[in-house]
Amino acid sequence: MLNFDVVIPIYNEEANLPELHRRLREVCEVQGDCNWRVLYVNDGSDDDSWSIMHTQCEQDSRFSVIDLSRNFGHQPAIAAGLAHSEGDAVIIMDGDLQDPPELIPDLVACWQGGAQVVRAERRSRQEKGLRRVGFDLFHRFFGWVSDFPLPGHTGIFGLLDRQAVMELNRFPEKNRFFPGLRGWVGFKQGVVYYDRKDRRAGEPKQSFRRLVRYALDGIFSFSYKPLRLMTGAGVLISTAGFLLAFFFVIRRLVGIEIAQTGFTTLVTLVLFLGGVQLIAIGLLGEYLLRIYDEVKKRPLYIVRSQYGLGRTGNKIKGIPDVSANQDSSDSPGSME
Repeated sequence: MLNFDVVIPIYNEEANLPELHRRLREVCEVQGDCNWRVLYVNDGSDDDSWSIMHTQCEQDSRFSVIDLSRNFGHQPAIAAGLAHSEGDAVIIMDGDLQDPPELIPDLVACWQGGAQVVRAERRSRQEKGLRRVGFDLFHRFFGWVSDFPLPGHTGIFGLLDRQAVMELNRFPEKNRFFPGLRGWVGFKQGVVYYDRKDRRAGEPKQSFRRLVRYALDGIFSFSYKPLRLMTGAGVLISTAGFLLAFFFVIRRLVGIEIAQTGFTTLVTLVLFLGGVQLIAIGLLGEYLLRIYDEVKKRPLYIVRSQYGLGRTGNKIKGIPDVSANQDSSDSPGSME
């Protein structure tokens, strides 16, 4: 008999949890000869999400919840769910119902067809305005800048075989970009297409600042091109400077004098070169701060309590579990 887990990071989703619970039960109960479990990860919610999840676990032993000690962020919450999963396959999705539970049978069917990593790729999405423009620009830019070919228009929604989950649990890095890590592990890949809906209720929980940080984590984790572009810019500017200097030397040697004011040219060159240098220092700083996060070796998350963990619905509280990997550390942010 096959076992599969559904890992769902939750942060202030009290308005969506009842409908999510209903739809998950309807979808999973028609999977036939399978054992399934929903594993909520409460990422420091400060609304009634915890009490709602706790009630759902009491009513149905197939629902479990891991309560983190504070809000560690979307990516650490996913890592916590993967570390505590037990199924032959693990489905990862968000709790805002933009990832439709009704797609789970298609993901499972693709996995049973031989794919070890199944990603849900969006044909369309409902976001509008600056968020929509930002998402589109990021996927286009990331596809160009990444040193490792990764499919665009995918988020965390998808399925992982047990072997792929075990490999991801070995990753020690802190600033995580899950779609990139999922593609990087390799294995036989499958894809299921869907239309991403708008949130059923509530407002997006990820601020613009966190979305930008998540995008930067993806870029700097999977690309050396920013550094190489700065190196190329330095070579071009130096070459232009040497050619200009050679021009002035030749002009002086042959006795050609041109009236010069020089002030505007000098200011323009100083500001241009200073700007390029500051950009280069900033890029170095982005890579350096990620190195700093790695060497601190803080845990990626801390578990305060667990409820219903285990397929028999046993209550386990106060487990001193501190991380999916002892080499992991703090990394908030989401692009979903």
